[in-house]
Amino acid sequence: EKHISIQRELADLAKLADLSEGDFTAVPQNTDQHVAAGKKPCPLCPEEKFKACYSHKLHRHLQNLHWKVSVEFEGYRMCICHLPCRPVKPNLIGDQSSTKMGAHYHCIICSATITRRTDMIGHIKRHVNKGETESRYTAAPAPKSSHEVLKEADTDVQVLPNYSTPQKSDSYFNPKMKLNRQLIFCALAVLAEERNPLECLDAFGATGIMGLQWAKHLGNSVKVTINDFNENSVTMIQENCHLNKMKVVMNTKEEDDCEETMDEGEENVGIIEVTKMDANVIMHLRSFDFIHLDPFGTAVNYLDSAFRNVRNLGIVSVTSTDISSLYAKAQHVAQRHYGCNVVRTEYYKELAARIVVAAVARAAARCNKGIDVLLAVALEHFVLVVVRVLRGPSPADDSVKKIRYLIHCQWCEERIFQEGNMIEENPYRQLSCDCHGSMPGKTAVELGPLWSGSLFNTGFLRRMLFEAVQHGLDEIQPLLKTLICEAECTTLKQFSIHGPASQNKQEECGVFIKTPDTAADYYVVQGKRKSNEMSRNIAKRQKSESNAEHPAFYYNIHRHSIKGMNMPKLNKFLQYLSQAGYRVSRTHFDPMGVRTNAPLAQFKSILVKYSTPTYIGGQAEGPVQSTEDAQAADNIHTAAAEDKAGDMEFTEASESEATLLFTKDSYHDNFTAAECK
Repeated sequence: EKHISIQRELADLAKLADLSEGDFTAVPQNTDQHVAAGKKPCPLCPEEKFKACYSHKLHRHLQNLHWKVSVEFEGYRMCICHLPCRPVKPNLIGDQSSTKMGAHYHCIICSATITRRTDMIGHIKRHVNKGETESRYTAAPAPKSSHEVLKEADTDVQVLPNYSTPQKSDSYFNPKMKLNRQLIFCALAVLAEERNPLECLDAFGATGIMGLQWAKHLGNSVKVTINDFNENSVTMIQENCHLNKMKVVMNTKEEDDCEETMDEGEENVGIIEVTKMDANVIMHLRSFDFIHLDPFGTAVNYLDSAFRNVRNLGIVSVTSTDISSLYAKAQHVAQRHYGCNVVRTEYYKELAARIVVAAVARAAARCNKGIDVLLAVALEHFVLVVVRVLRGPSPADDSVKKIRYLIHCQWCEERIFQEGNMIEENPYRQLSCDCHGSMPGKTAVELGPLWSGSLFNTGFLRRMLFEAVQHGLDEIQPLLKTLICEAECTTLKQFSIHGPASQNKQEECGVFIKTPDTAADYYVVQGKRKSNEMSRNIAKRQKSESNAEHPAFYYNIHRHSIKGMNMPKLNKFLQYLSQAGYRVSRTHFDPMGVRTNAPLAQFKSILVKYSTPTYIGGQAEGPVQSTEDAQAADNIHTAAAEDKAGDMEFTEASESEATLLFTKDSYHDNFTAAECK
């Protein structure tokens, strides 16, 4: 039976003391019989704490001291109890021991005793988060389920309350990571076009949403294994598989038997293997073509196991959510996890991506494997790195050579990768700025070691864009287009659309893999298709340009603005840099960032040249303006007019080139379903 302190109404608590509504009136004090008959003890307090009293006083005591400080749960009130039902350690005072009893609450679910009210509320919430909402004292015929069903990319998953708080939920599900899941899906879809069937592993399944999306949309081209070490998570993954009409097997032998006995009507039923073991153990025991690591925090503890048995030309994707250390908010943690010295800079997001890639490259090299970085994205909540694995000591040596230190000026934020391994007498000479000569003390700091190579593979990103269009992932397409332009370091957005029917052998990462035929690509230009000969010429030019890696890092236009001057619009400023002969593009790391190979001095000079002052001297009602000020104002107006005329000439020239290239908006408008096929 439930404890007497757990009641539904105050009247139920009053009945424990044999009270009734008529007893709440004042008791006359002239006769001893009424006094003796009217006094009653409190049912939740011992005699030494609260002596027997009249009914009206006892009612106030129950209402103010027990009922008002109670904790409510599903219609029941857990009142505070002062009875000696909770063991309390004796407090020795001299030779005497104190027998004072502490106040406490009785949990309606697990019958535990909790002293503080706030602790009791947190205790009940933890029960609710784990799905333990059925009281052990109530016989409910049909208990209400605490699971919530969410839908993403035509996949249903059951989640627990507080599913987005990993510390309070066994099965963590973050809706903000939808972009991350779509990027990984597109990467797996591209790999599935190269070879199938693929054995892919989601090492940290949680709810199983990612593995379910792989099996549901890619079908028989992938063999999905979802792993998690938590027993509750494994149970929820199995329930979500049944919810999406997927067949669950617990080991590979069951999967082989299931494939042999499968009927013709069950050909479309997907099979997902669910395992319960440590991620390091399963990656040591088995080989996979595609491995995704998404632990809570850093993934450095699992990189060695991931590269141990991954197959040649396979893909390893790593999601790191320890952004406090990667974004230089906890520098000592970055030193401990990644062995990297890092400070807060204007390009801190790209710095974080290069830190993770360097850790991945070192882990692969320890297994005599090299990497080719296909994709590196750093957004608000995560850092995602996707690499292709190249077996052999030679690729491993080539990858390790790209891990270098970065010299960063803390005054002007100029940066450059350190050249060579020899110690220089004056390393400041490698920087193009003269801050060391004009500023006192040490002006630069050495960051790293970092990955100094490219962060993107243009051909792989184009195929990811094609897969995103094929599967209707509209949210990811703008990001992929930005990544393609960033990889080529150009503002001219030129996207090829190719179908899976036209396949060809193309050399990538030193090996030949099956890729779409670039000679058969067509380019949409104002609703018309160019001839095959022009398409081949554009493809050759694009291939020659893609060989040059994009410039490392970017500049924030606001960080280098001049006080009292109006900066030009970002797109206009990109045109001015391009006219000056520099490679330039926008970047996904920073919406106001500019990726360019121009030195910082040239970047600032062009920014100053095309900025206009916010205040031009002399007002009409002010003092008389001198002739020199008037002449300066006229010169400023003349320069502004010349800049405007130059902009008009540039726009006319750019319109003449619109027959060859089209922007992101025109690509989206001219794209049709017939061309996608």
